[in-house]
Amino acid sequence: METQQNNVPQTLTSFYAHAWEDLLSNCTRCGKCVEVCPVVPFDATLAAAQPVDVVTGVLDFMKDSSQPMREDSALWTYQCNGCDECIPACPVDINPRRMLMLANAEVSAKTHPTPHMFQKMARAIRILVSMQLVPEDAARLLKLKKPKDVDVVFFTGCNPVRTPQLLFNAMSVLEALGVNYEVMGGPASCCGVIHSKWEGDLQRGGKVSEQTLHRFGTFNPKTVLNWCPSCSIHLTETIKDYRSVSFDFDHITKFLIEREDELHKLFTTPVNMRVVVHTHHGMHDVGQNVMRLMRAIPGLTIVDEIEEPGYMCGVSSAERAPALKEQVRAQTIARCKQDDVDALVSLYHACHRQLASDGKTHGFQVLNYADLLVRALGMEPYADTLEQFRGRTDYREMVREAAPLLEANGIDMDPDELARVLPEIFAMAEWRGGLCSFSPEE
Repeated sequence: METQQNNVPQTLTSFYAHAWEDLLSNCTRCGKCVEVCPVVPFDATLAAAQPVDVVTGVLDFMKDSSQPMREDSALWTYQCNGCDECIPACPVDINPRRMLMLANAEVSAKTHPTPHMFQKMARAIRILVSMQLVPEDAARLLKLKKPKDVDVVFFTGCNPVRTPQLLFNAMSVLEALGVNYEVMGGPASCCGVIHSKWEGDLQRGGKVSEQTLHRFGTFNPKTVLNWCPSCSIHLTETIKDYRSVSFDFDHITKFLIEREDELHKLFTTPVNMRVVVHTHHGMHDVGQNVMRLMRAIPGLTIVDEIEEPGYMCGVSSAERAPALKEQVRAQTIARCKQDDVDALVSLYHACHRQLASDGKTHGFQVLNYADLLVRALGMEPYADTLEQFRGRTDYREMVREAAPLLEANGIDMDPDELARVLPEIFAMAEWRGGLCSFSPEE
């Protein structure tokens, strides 16, 4: 339940303050979370530090953030990839992953490493979606819907709409099951993690989270099905109980597993492939749900599972610890190049973008699990509309090819300017403080 003072719901700022009071009171500073952290051996400064000092530095900063955090503690805080190995290691049941998510918000508020990130991200997403989709499809993913009673809201989050085929394929599975649902997503339905964690703006982040939770409720759903792991961690872990809700919040794979018998009856088409399944340690349950769904597909053979660090590929998770990620990714690529593998099965949107590019470079096929589910249902999967741009460097030609869709979707931008900024859009440069031409003051 949400906490209230004088019948007025608390702000996210006060919610974070209460969370830190609990952490400062209950954490024993034993350093067990640092000892088990897989990131530590890949950073010389962290490897040489005392675990007790590292975690104490984080807590001391949160007690008084007027001075910078000590170097090893700051490195540990930033490089947290959300792998969750620290959670069971804590002897007093503190969630260290949540502690570092909260700490990153304070660091962002002090240092502003990604200024105006939400505005940049929102504009970049709209442009990229408009280059791929006809207006009707773009609106389905980006436009706010009028409230109506449904059993399920499918919540895509913001960045997954950059890879729209994954979401449309997931929706095809829901439709095959006869689910009464509506889709919510895009920057208009942000979970608030960008404002809170990346911009350090708790006032705005709290309002955005509350607004999205309220919009879920206007559909009177029994369940909100989530796709994005960043949204999941933010809403169900970092700000858990910030607001009370009347619906369950689950990952779409859990929902599908609960309807496994129905899916088995609908799987009429063999998918004769040998696959490696890509999963992530930080969302172990989701990975195992995907493994179970893949085992149910007739004709499909799983030859291996490769569990990479973090909760997802990309700059919000695995790439925060680049040396660790690089080592494991090399193992993934080597395995997928072997003769007994027909394709690699991706997990999330960021995973699919990265792995599809790796596959193009190293000569192996990458498919998402939702694509394979649709094939097993005897339907044609939604086309990978991002593939036409993957690996290309002639951005002026891309703009010329995409001009009809851009115009149809209402994007009015100078073609030369768009060509100049496309490399940053494809690289998601706003996550590293770039894409400055999209800053509101410019």
